[in-house]
Amino acid sequence: MTELAHHHCEACRIDAPRATPEEIASLSRNIPEWELIQVEGVDQLRRRFTFRDFDTALEFANRVGALAESEGHHPALLVEWGQVTVSWWSHKIRGLHRNDFIMAAKTDRLLAAF
Repeated sequence: MTELAHHHCEACRIDAPRATPEEIASLSRNIPEWELIQVEGVDQLRRRFTFRDFDTALEFANRVGALAESEGHHPALLVEWGQVTVSWWSHKIRGLHRNDFIMAAKTDRLLAAF
């Protein structure tokens, strides 16, 4: 399990710096299953998780939601039959911050319970 999963999010301010391309490259090595995407000009991390049925997918999404609440950092969640797509980015800065990589690693750690 990646060390990032043991860190906590810091409060993100509107003037917080976005992750640099070098930081993104370095931090991405810790979450190899995640893809870097751009939606309406905003860099995001996205991963699709697959499950055996809708109930399990929903349970996973609820655990991601509880994690998000505990850290004060919230993703976009798409729950479908047998899958959950999770997207992390920092809304205030319209891009990626170290927090997003921490939360991606924590999301990966949740998967171990399924």
